[in-house]
Amino acid sequence: MAASNDNSMTGTQKAAILLITLGPEMSSAVFKHLKEEEIEDLTLEIANTRSVSPQVKEDVINEFYEICLAQQYIAEGGIGYAKELLEKALGSEKALDVIGKLTASLQVKPFEFVRKTDATQLLSFIQDEHPQTIALILSYLSPSQSAMIISALPQENQADVARRIATMDRTSPDVIQEVERVLESKLANLVNQDYTQIGGVDQVVEILNTTDRGTEKHIMEILEIEDPELADEIRKKMFVFEDILLLDNKAIQRVLRDVDNNDLELALKGTNEEVQNAIFTNLSKRLAEMIKEDMEFMGPVRMKDVEDAQQKIVNIIRKLEDSGEIIISRGGGDEVIV
Repeated sequence: MAASNDNSMTGTQKAAILLITLGPEMSSAVFKHLKEEEIEDLTLEIANTRSVSPQVKEDVINEFYEICLAQQYIAEGGIGYAKELLEKALGSEKALDVIGKLTASLQVKPFEFVRKTDATQLLSFIQDEHPQTIALILSYLSPSQSAMIISALPQENQADVARRIATMDRTSPDVIQEVERVLESKLANLVNQDYTQIGGVDQVVEILNTTDRGTEKHIMEILEIEDPELADEIRKKMFVFEDILLLDNKAIQRVLRDVDNNDLELALKGTNEEVQNAIFTNLSKRLAEMIKEDMEFMGPVRMKDVEDAQQKIVNIIRKLEDSGEIIISRGGGDEVIV
């Protein structure tokens, strides 16, 4: 396929031309940050591109540069600031075109100004809002921001907000715009008009994994009473077997004392080398060799059996953490040892 210099090129075609122009070394570095299906699409497009004229190369590079420039301006001062600088650099019409492409392709999230606001200051703005409004805002923040805010809310509101985040599905752009208006958002007029996927169990898991253990326990205890199924779903995702790497050697050794060897062999069948090494390092040389041999002769096993064995070990870890026998290095207040 010969690339033509017109507006009919797709985003994938432009990306392929850009990567061809950048060369193999830089393109391979870009590939490291892409999803598998994106790499497949781009590889196929590059393979099908037979020739690219110098003018097309120049046009694609210029467009890429303009979008990068817009992203930098947005990061520095928001959409309004970016638009103002781009108008000076490119002219009004071109600036609007670049901003339009950027927001459409990258789906600039609402509440951009909120994510740059100190969590303590933000708390004073939203702590008296309805729990659903708080949940909506926290869904757009980083886990560390949300963790600080949810920890500072009255205890009677914490679990309610967490539940609303976990069960949030899609929110109308009109609702998002109204919340932004109340918070004097600068981005209200740029909200994507498609329904926006936010919240969900994964979002609340990230928040709870970052907050302090006391807040997490309080929220989970209430959710277990009010919505046991949701609490169980959250708990299963809060600490996965691979997170055993968050434990120090002394804690791993304590956990292994309570683990059945058969469960350990099954659990390790589904893990990477780093996790296996962390386990074997904390076993006696003789026991480690025995488990390695058993795993070799075990043959194929059902993934469900592996997951069940891993969950048993995770349950032991959580039980030991609850009793204070081990400490999981999290990201919040649990790192402070007194």
